[in-house]
Amino acid sequence: MTEVLFYHLTESRLEDALPPLLEKSLERGWRVVVQTGSEERRDALDQHLWTYRDESFLPHGTDSAAHPDRQPVLICATQGNANAAQVRFIVDGADPSELEAYERAVFMFDGHDQVQVEAARSQWKALKEEGHELTYWQQTQDRRWEKKA
Repeated sequence: MTEVLFYHLTESRLEDALPPLLEKSLERGWRVVVQTGSEERRDALDQHLWTYRDESFLPHGTDSAAHPDRQPVLICATQGNANAAQVRFIVDGADPSELEAYERAVFMFDGHDQVQVEAARSQWKALKEEGHELTYWQQTQDRRWEKKA
């Protein structure tokens, strides 16, 4: 069964919180797919990951570019898994594909966006009913993650 994590953003934006989690996934040898809510958001995250930190390089691409299957981190606006990822990040309240193909699924949602909060609650309830192991993480004031459930 897929391990499912919910990350509740309360102190930072997705653009600040996502890159370190992607880096940790790559350090563990995982391929990653990030599913956004729209093509515009996919493209904005793609640009951001090239420039988010001067001393870092996060290899990635999008499903709209050539050779998505070669990308260690693939950003998409669809439910596909072109890079055979083991981890799927679902952001912006996107509707995920079946999660059974993944070792881990990570839902990241903005606590200041009521639509995203409601979508996360619905996903939590549905996945709980399916029997997935769920954990809930919330940011502390110093932007660290604290396990709440």
